[in-house]
Amino acid sequence: MRSPVAQILETLHERYAPLKTGQVADYIPELAKADPKLFGICIATRDGHLYEIGDTRHKFTIQSISKALSYGLALEDRGEEHVLSKIGVEPSGDAFNAISLKPESGAPFNPMINAGAIATCGQVLETGGESRFQRITNYLSRCAGEQLGLDEEVYQSESDSGHRNRAIGWMLRNFEIINENPRDIVETYFKQCSLLVTCTDLAVMGATLANQGINPLTGERAVAHDYVDNVLGVMASCGMYDWSGEWIYRVGLPAKSGVGGGILAVLPGQLGIGVFSPPLDEQGNSVRGIQVCMDLARELALHMFNPSAVPQPALRRSYTASQVNSRRRLPVTTFHALRRYGDRIRVLELQGPLLFSTFEPVVRELVKQSAYCEHIILNLGYVFSVDDVSLRMLRDVSQQLAGTGVRLLCCHVGRHGKSLVAAGVDEDTLFFSEDAALEWCENAVLAREVPGHVQEPPAVPLAACALFSKCDAQELELLEEHMQFKAFAVGETIIQSGSSADELFVLINGSVEVRLQLGGDRYQRLDVFSAGMSFGELAFLDGSSRSADIVAMAPVDCRVIDREFYDTLGERFPTLKVKILNELALQLCDRLRQANLEVSALRS
Repeated sequence: MRSPVAQILETLHERYAPLKTGQVADYIPELAKADPKLFGICIATRDGHLYEIGDTRHKFTIQSISKALSYGLALEDRGEEHVLSKIGVEPSGDAFNAISLKPESGAPFNPMINAGAIATCGQVLETGGESRFQRITNYLSRCAGEQLGLDEEVYQSESDSGHRNRAIGWMLRNFEIINENPRDIVETYFKQCSLLVTCTDLAVMGATLANQGINPLTGERAVAHDYVDNVLGVMASCGMYDWSGEWIYRVGLPAKSGVGGGILAVLPGQLGIGVFSPPLDEQGNSVRGIQVCMDLARELALHMFNPSAVPQPALRRSYTASQVNSRRRLPVTTFHALRRYGDRIRVLELQGPLLFSTFEPVVRELVKQSAYCEHIILNLGYVFSVDDVSLRMLRDVSQQLAGTGVRLLCCHVGRHGKSLVAAGVDEDTLFFSEDAALEWCENAVLAREVPGHVQEPPAVPLAACALFSKCDAQELELLEEHMQFKAFAVGETIIQSGSSADELFVLINGSVEVRLQLGGDRYQRLDVFSAGMSFGELAFLDGSSRSADIVAMAPVDCRVIDREFYDTLGERFPTLKVKILNELALQLCDRLRQANLEVSALRS
């Protein structure tokens, strides 16, 4: 089953693959050889999951995207105060290769233009027997999660045609922005721009910055925590050449582009985006890359200034119907069958705002669970907002799951119900409570796996009641003779909370609901009993008052053991009383085990 996120990328790829505007960079001769048809898109989440489409594993040179990351290394080596004294952080308004220096100090305006990037290389130290280029390569490799190699032909082409950059290097030396012969520094700059990456590498680099500098694939710290914000800051203000202002307005993500056709973008705390397509616009940005990022930001609500864009995880907890049942009490054999098949029903409890970055891991989990489950319930009780992107993704994944035979239900939908239906979610899949949704799923599974299972068991004789399963014919005859018969209409209260407990009830027909009153007409369903089961035994045994109401859900017939008859059993028929108490103990043990399972599941 394909994730809706993967389908979104596939749609974007199909939308812009035919686009033929833009020109491949040719001011560096070797770059002019790039195939303009190449096109890849990749999203990497902060937990390391990749969504990709197209030429995401094709290698190309990183070019100016390297500037943002090498700036982070310079900050680590020299410290923020020193680096700021050599390189500014203001947008220049000039082309990336302009000789753009502050007149009073000779400092480059920012590290994203060539002058600033060359100055940045000069701030990287040669330590531990490693050259500047080796340290930059290893630094960028940690960000990508794999060792990057050098494209010797592109490097040579850059070096052969890089006279303007050499002139910039000598100007930086003149103003003492760099304090040594600039030749090796400029060659280091040419080499760092000639490192080979893939579209996937760019997305992982972005996810590393989104993850506060820790590579989500390797778990290794790649960028010092103290300087992640600095790197993202200059990417946001200066990363897209002299289109940076419009980029942050339209897309709203820190980003860096390169003339090799790559764009790296970051949604802090959430994900990284890599796009690769060689044809460039007049500013030197990938034409397809710009369009893809604008559409992603709009369609997935990724703009970092979106006030609802918070990275709180949406998945609160998850459990199966083997761990947490509906409140309905099932016959013992049916209950054990549900234990066996309950893993086919899974509940995902969600929380907070649902937007792309928080709901995407939920979609991933739904796709994963579809291989094991027949029914999945999304509990929206702790969700306070659902944006349009999440509504569309929920509708799409629900339809895809249905196509594989998996039913997706939503419960505790509350005020979100109308939005879900308007988005195209089937109204029949919406339930007012988790208990109701669980019961629906349990019935579906039991109907399939337990021959003869019916939702409303028929009337049963005393011999078929669980409480009397070990009684012989003579004992059953005695019970028939002495147990009272009582009938109740639908909606009639059989037991009222706070009343005295002088009777133990055995259901022989119909069903009853145990209710905890919450005030007014509101109540919580605690349990449901059907024919063959007993109720009211706890208070009856210990003499306490009733703790909840029990109401008939259908016409009910009961047999009743009252206090007088119960005491008589102890005096005249102790063996029968022991059998009844033993069955009560076994039933209570089953309930306690189930309660322990539920507590364990709900604590996770």
